[in-house]
Amino acid sequence: MIYLVRHGETELNVKRVLQGRSDYPLTETGVAQAQEVAKWFRDQGIAFDRVYSSPLVRATQTARIIVGDDMEITPEPRLIETDYGPYEGCSLSNPAPELRYFFEDFINHPAPEGMEQLPDVIARVGEFLEELRDEPGTILLSTHAIALKGGLEYLMPESKGQWWNTFVSNCCVFRIDRE
Repeated sequence: MIYLVRHGETELNVKRVLQGRSDYPLTETGVAQAQEVAKWFRDQGIAFDRVYSSPLVRATQTARIIVGDDMEITPEPRLIETDYGPYEGCSLSNPAPELRYFFEDFINHPAPEGMEQLPDVIARVGEFLEELRDEPGTILLSTHAIALKGGLEYLMPESKGQWWNTFVSNCCVFRIDRE
């Protein structure tokens, strides 16, 4: 079993800003969200054999809260958030016209120049998921909304892009059954 979790809330999530690869820690609310997820996993009797995390602090902090101090967390760069390039730090309330155009139809509109393309996100996350396919045990992946969606798109190509338009809240958990 593989569990994917999006990191807890950060200051830039609250401000509705494209965070991308900016490295912000969790807010108090984000810490509480991760603690709630940790409790849910414990209540379900779910323990992890391995933990991988995006190298960004918000994802590693989320993973650490979920699994505690005694478990090793392996940084995995393919789980990092999308590179928004020159759009990192842009307001989601009033995005640049080319960003608004992209957001209107993720499937048919390519990402603006300088921003990582969604097929590249799918490929890098998918490559990592393939490496995990035959690994035994229960695995936790702590990541970001777009990377998580890229993984779901990789695993379910028949969705034809539906995951790009799905809201993934902070500390949302997805389970992948490898059987």
